[in-house]
Amino acid sequence: MKDGAQALTDRVALVTGAGSGIGAAAAERLAAAGARVALVGRTASELEAVARRIGDAGGTARVEVADVADAAAMQRATDATAGEWGRLDVVFANAGVNGVWAPIEELAPEEFESTLRTNLLGTFLTIKYATPHLKRQGGSVIVCASINGTRVFSNTGATAYSASKAAQVAMTKMLALELAKHRVRVNVVCPGAIETNIDENTEKRDVEREEEPVEFPEGEIPLTDGKPGRAGQVADLVLFLASDASSHVTGTEVWIDGGQSLLIG
Repeated sequence: MKDGAQALTDRVALVTGAGSGIGAAAAERLAAAGARVALVGRTASELEAVARRIGDAGGTARVEVADVADAAAMQRATDATAGEWGRLDVVFANAGVNGVWAPIEELAPEEFESTLRTNLLGTFLTIKYATPHLKRQGGSVIVCASINGTRVFSNTGATAYSASKAAQVAMTKMLALELAKHRVRVNVVCPGAIETNIDENTEKRDVEREEEPVEFPEGEIPLTDGKPGRAGQVADLVLFLASDASSHVTGTEVWIDGGQSLLIG
């Protein structure tokens, strides 16, 4: 889709966590709208597969292997992208982990820190090194948070994850004001249950012992009778926030969860 207010022709986007799930779907959607897209992540083979799909569809992508929690690597990836293509217009700070979910007595300090390093420090570094390039012509930053820590607090054991996601929302609002004079918009999307592989990388320990038992016979997602959303639906929202269709939207969190957080929060 390259027509209308959501066209991104001649613009450059950088997407972290672009090798799979929401990041890959968003990268492909931005490329289909005309953007040249830098794919940032830790696994080269996954990024290259996404780049091939974008290329096969007539788009343009480049691969930047980097850990978002590594300041030097993120600065190199961002500067290389802007240097190659002459600008940077859109940033989707999407990379994140669920980390370890456990009762607070069992959650090790290093486990708490590891989750915050990727989810919060990684978001900070992504935006920090993109900002000098975005200031040149204005642009859009989209942060991927979650319903957890923003509307939902019933997922026992998700202390580190929820804290990181709440902090991402606060960071978004702070930076929306700081960067407004440079015509840089900053918004945050808060997905609920989405069909991705992030849950496969979640370590849960003894959370059943602490959680309050609640049953939802018809499922936790009212809009879809319990079925999770799709990464492509989040990608559609990212495209809207990246494009001129959202030119007067900044400092705003948008929940995309089919009403899930209203039910289980």
